[in-house]
Amino acid sequence: VCREGALEALLGELAVHQLDLVLSDRAIPSGLSVKAFSHALGSSEIALFARKGLTRQYERNFPLSLDKAPILLPTMDNPIRRALDEWFDQQGISPTLVAEFEDSALMKAFGEAGNGIFPAPVAISDEVEQMYRCRLIGPAIAVEEKYYAISPERKLKHPAVLKIIETARSQLLLG
Repeated sequence: VCREGALEALLGELAVHQLDLVLSDRAIPSGLSVKAFSHALGSSEIALFARKGLTRQYERNFPLSLDKAPILLPTMDNPIRRALDEWFDQQGISPTLVAEFEDSALMKAFGEAGNGIFPAPVAISDEVEQMYRCRLIGPAIAVEEKYYAISPERKLKHPAVLKIIETARSQLLLG
């Protein structure tokens, strides 16, 4: 069973053995009294994508071309959103926020429909381009997403869990 939810709630389920593994964009928060272990999987740089018909105008003079451009972003509680906002400030650009999303697949679907530019990990850029009929327009240099496998055991043994981790690590930058 695959389930999506708040990290704290998923860790609670992990603690009572309702889940075997939690995949997360952050390690176990300090101060949380859960007997579990964070296993770093790697990271991926974040890039910006747009529907194929819109990419040409944003590829030229990237990232300055993003100033006032329509953009779709994760909500403020997402670490990638905060990192992207900081990156926009560093670049001196102010994209026009069209919508905020808690669900990254929904954000990509809105991007596919031509509603704006959206961020996604470079590690899955081929899949994003194929599934959402879009193109990578440029990297958000120094903005990256980290990935962790959180398990109730320090040494991973379950064959399915080991395969998930092996596959993830083969596609991510180890750092």
